[in-house]
Amino acid sequence: MKAIIQHLDTGQTELIELPAPRCRPGHVLIRSTKSLISAGTERMLVEFGKASLIDKARKQPEKVRQVFDKIRTDGLLATIDAVRSKLAQPIQLGYCNSGVVLESGAEGFSVGDRVVSNGPHAEVVIVPQHLCARIPDGVSDEQASFTVMASIGLQGIRLLQPTIGERFAVIGAGLIGLLTIQLLRANGCRVLAVDFDQRKLDIAKSMGAEVCNASAMDPVASGLNISGGPGVDGVIITASTSSNDPVSQAARMCRKRGRIILIGVTGLELNRSEFYHKELSFQVSCSYGPGRYDPGYEERGIDYPLGFVRWTEQRNFTAVLDLMASGRVDVGPLISHRFALDEVDRAYEVVAGAEPSIGIVLRFADESVRGNVHIRSSVVDLGGPAGSKPTIGLIGSGNYATMVLAPALKAGGACLHTVACNGGLSGLHVARKFGFRAVTTEVRTIIDDPVIDTVVIATRHNTHAGLVCSALAAGKHVFVEKPLALTHADIDAVESALGAIASAERKPVLMVGFNRRFAPQIVRLVALLSAVPGPKAFVATINAGAIPPEHWTQDLCVGGGRIIGEACHFIDLLRFLAGHRIASHHVVCMATPTADSLSIQLRFAEGSIGTINYLANGPKSFPKERIEVFAGGGVIQLDNFRRMTGFGWRGFSRMNLWRQDKGQKACAAAFLQAIRNGTPGPIPCDQIIEVSRVSIDISQSARS
Repeated sequence: MKAIIQHLDTGQTELIELPAPRCRPGHVLIRSTKSLISAGTERMLVEFGKASLIDKARKQPEKVRQVFDKIRTDGLLATIDAVRSKLAQPIQLGYCNSGVVLESGAEGFSVGDRVVSNGPHAEVVIVPQHLCARIPDGVSDEQASFTVMASIGLQGIRLLQPTIGERFAVIGAGLIGLLTIQLLRANGCRVLAVDFDQRKLDIAKSMGAEVCNASAMDPVASGLNISGGPGVDGVIITASTSSNDPVSQAARMCRKRGRIILIGVTGLELNRSEFYHKELSFQVSCSYGPGRYDPGYEERGIDYPLGFVRWTEQRNFTAVLDLMASGRVDVGPLISHRFALDEVDRAYEVVAGAEPSIGIVLRFADESVRGNVHIRSSVVDLGGPAGSKPTIGLIGSGNYATMVLAPALKAGGACLHTVACNGGLSGLHVARKFGFRAVTTEVRTIIDDPVIDTVVIATRHNTHAGLVCSALAAGKHVFVEKPLALTHADIDAVESALGAIASAERKPVLMVGFNRRFAPQIVRLVALLSAVPGPKAFVATINAGAIPPEHWTQDLCVGGGRIIGEACHFIDLLRFLAGHRIASHHVVCMATPTADSLSIQLRFAEGSIGTINYLANGPKSFPKERIEVFAGGGVIQLDNFRRMTGFGWRGFSRMNLWRQDKGQKACAAAFLQAIRNGTPGPIPCDQIIEVSRVSIDISQSARS
């Protein structure tokens, strides 16, 4: 299928071929017919992409602070790599889509339904059920493509709480502003439109608004005039500017206890006196309405009860469509341009300002779905050289796969064959960057392909065990990014899969990405410890940083929590340093909702002990990882896998690196070498199972 993407590092807009997404439970697969370009948002993204690195930093000062924190902890080179990798990832443009349902995994939607969604500019889109609404008869697909944009204005109006006869100003008569004006008029309100563009003001006037050209008239005086003196009841700001003027003007034209709602983007240096004496209310509106950015609502399909949350984002979509059906919202005057999908370059020239525009509609092919099988293909073949064995199928294309696994596999000389991911775009980015031959949205493509002999899994944690079992059953080698599994039942299934291949002539290699074992400083540390007899004491201090409770890694059913998902790294590392099995463990946990600040005590079979202080309440400016080893009258301290220092350690003083090295490349290389040599995996399977089970037990103890 074809889709429009934008490169944040260059600002280039591109029409590309992507594998079509696969329908899944709770989602709707849609064949697009029309899509509305959000001129403001998409122009801003293009301008950001074309800006220099310095200008990008100026636009996002909060990101600059994060960069400096990372430089202090991880070093300059690692930080540069991370920033470049982030900027190099393309994004799909668009969020105002209309089309026809191809497949439905959600209640309330059937094949053939005409629907709107916040899907991107692509021939086929997949959206969660609550980001989709049926189009009523009498509303065309072109009209319906304005629904999501209008819902942004509608949510601002709901926060404004207008009543019949009240008087409001809308500052910014762009696309959202003009839709907001119509919605306020439908509420029985008198409206003043403020803008610098007379052409847009003429459209606003045709919709029943009174107008103020801010280049020739005083907006505050116009607001006071329309109110009859005391000031307007409220202001909705839909402008996009870095200036503080819109907020100041809104405050000065409001009556006492007036309401100001910010939908657009403005400077926010508020003048206290302008708000204080009138006791004004100021609120920022969030997108389409309640439910936006809530994973429970959007991703898991958990609706808010209507009796408690009357207007969710989906109900706002439906309300807008009803207003269109009744004729109270007319988007016809807002359409300035129509382009076919293959005219994307011309469309974005207009977005960039080549000529005046308001509503720019993209048209997709009108042929029947059955005649366009190509748009539903789940594989895009990129071609390329075959390469050497092993032949890799990578499942997952998130940050870790992009920044760590793919480059490590390429450096190890593997044949990079296919990338599988849900959306297609991130997979295409990885495939292009590292030379994979194909990208797909269907995991079975990798599992079933006889050419692919090695599967690398970098998906969300709840999928790991099932994918491992499927790959092993297919006779493939498996590298799975930690964790191996989230439950003991899942580990039982993996052990069963291993048992089923135990008699194979050439057993598949199973590897979990416990890469810190392979870090050069850890390799040196193990060599130093081998010369020191007797039990040892290990202390790992992990400044893990806070992750919001709503993040998927904190979801016990998806990410398993941070002990299973990340602290397992350090349980394995101490197990490796001790060289003996974990005989017992104990955990003391801080009283936090997510149980991600805790102290883990380990005792090893030969008498060594280990403490892991895994803490989420420290600053980013403090080193993330510190390992200390007490043995034989000496101490070795490793800071953030960059500086290792010996204290009272005979024959060793320090080992420092120019850049952080947590062993990711060496880990991948050891895995690939084991496959080539036909030898057992670099980490014995019994240790993988042991660490995985202990991690699950500790997680359960922390939450009990």
